[in-house]
Amino acid sequence: MKRSDINFSVELDENKLPEKIEWTAEDAGMDKPAEAKAIMVSVWDKEENNTLRIDLWTKDMLVDDMKQFFYQTLLSMSDTLARSTGEEEAAAGLKEFAKSLGSKLGLDRK
Repeated sequence: MKRSDINFSVELDENKLPEKIEWTAEDAGMDKPAEAKAIMVSVWDKEENNTLRIDLWTKDMLVDDMKQFFYQTLLSMSDTLARSTGEEEAAAGLKEFAKSLGSKLGLDRK
């Protein structure tokens, strides 16, 4: 069986706030660290039947970039929902919600 690793490295300041986030994923051709300003990781705990989350962003991430990050994340989640469950109607509803949120965040004016 093949093993594939995705690694995150977070540098913290003296107040334990993220200053720098880097990640690698060798199977995706990312063997050198790439910098990121934010990450959202969800993990399904099969023992607890619960979602564990890690949400981090650097203290210099721009608010407008965070709005775009949320919008794009929700859009991609709708695609994942459709592919993984076949729930096309629910996925379409999530996509509509994401578009509505994007509008409220002013992303449709850019």
